[in-house]
Amino acid sequence: MGTMTRPQFKGKRYRLDKPELLAPAGNLEKLKFAVHYGADAVYIGGQKYGLRSGADNFTFEEMREGVEFAKKYGAKVFVATNIYAHNEDIAGIEEYLRNLYEVGIAAIIVADPVIVDTALRLVPGLEVHLSTQQSTLNWQAVSYWKQEGLPRVVLGRETSLEEIAEIKQHVDIEIESFIHGAMCSSYSGRCVLSNHFTDRDSNRGGCCQSCRWKYDLFEDARPEGTWVSEEEQADAPQALQPGITQLPLHQPEDNPFTMGSKDLCMLESIPDLIEAGIDSFKIEGRMKSIHYVATVVNAYRKAIDAYMADPEGYVLKPEWLEELQKAANRPLNTGFFYDTPDHEDHIYEPEEKAAPYDFAGLVLEYDAESGMALVQQRNHFKPGQEVEFFGPDNTFFKQTVGGLWDEDGNPLDAARHPLQRVRMKVDHPVAYFDMMRKRK
Repeated sequence: MGTMTRPQFKGKRYRLDKPELLAPAGNLEKLKFAVHYGADAVYIGGQKYGLRSGADNFTFEEMREGVEFAKKYGAKVFVATNIYAHNEDIAGIEEYLRNLYEVGIAAIIVADPVIVDTALRLVPGLEVHLSTQQSTLNWQAVSYWKQEGLPRVVLGRETSLEEIAEIKQHVDIEIESFIHGAMCSSYSGRCVLSNHFTDRDSNRGGCCQSCRWKYDLFEDARPEGTWVSEEEQADAPQALQPGITQLPLHQPEDNPFTMGSKDLCMLESIPDLIEAGIDSFKIEGRMKSIHYVATVVNAYRKAIDAYMADPEGYVLKPEWLEELQKAANRPLNTGFFYDTPDHEDHIYEPEEKAAPYDFAGLVLEYDAESGMALVQQRNHFKPGQEVEFFGPDNTFFKQTVGGLWDEDGNPLDAARHPLQRVRMKVDHPVAYFDMMRKRK
């Protein structure tokens, strides 16, 4: 934060001595990467009752495997069960909740009071966390949910740091807040644009992200109340709508209009988040790539650990911010934490969000004597290309790819096949689950 004077947010932490880093996982492989790269907990979706129907999502067998893997690293697995249920959605919820508890899920994230009540009554050993979809913003509402038996509330994204600190002063409950990722343009995700445009229910997992679409802008060029005959409408150009002549507000060469929010990034504000008393730092992105999840989790892990180790001497390292820029992001801001976003916090032109780097390979083995690594190909790479290695144990270096060989020692001109296992010499030691990336 440089020499700027930061506001003081004096909240309290009641249950967690150190903030939990909570990462998204759209499938089992992403779960493993999130845990390897420093997540204390991972949230996933099942085959039902979640708001990311486009993600791979987990079967109960995959959940069990994910839970067993996470436990080896001291991590937990949560399941998003956060739809707003219609009558037909309720059938089967009891069996679903029993199965979640049986496979070892630590908590569910819930918005609908019916699912909250059913879980508390049926499977008391399964923690219930209130979803951000409930738009909880004040300490009295948080107190209500604590009295209902919930140990944690995921606050609405519209909550400021000052309000969070006040909540923590009044209620001894865990508070979870989104600290990185995409922000919904509507109020805590309560949107029906998708319903109207595509007949896909946003609040039952079908959001088509219509706020990210490209739109043309027109104005009504006829005086109010002007009547247009059917003959005129039939002969009208494309810009003429029934009863109205539309004049474009842009030139053909102009960019189409969008109305998406900028992405949230609070990496520079880790001290404020911790001092406000937030117990769980949540990263958005179950639809994001493995490279995105690993990169973002790794950056926040380093910042949190550095602050907790020495709050007085904490310094934000520029390389942590540089790492985030290597993942796919829209333009970034701090959301509602410090002030109410205005027009400058929205994106009105086509997004420049493509990641500048591709995930090129995963380290499977390393031989210290020969300096050779066995790498699983994830995107095409070849000798002569510059690559970066990075990993959860402070691995980071750049090098040029030299020779490549298959597992039988035959030379290769490129690693061109998906999941191909190749051997290559590396300039510095690497470890299992370190990642190799290349610039696009």
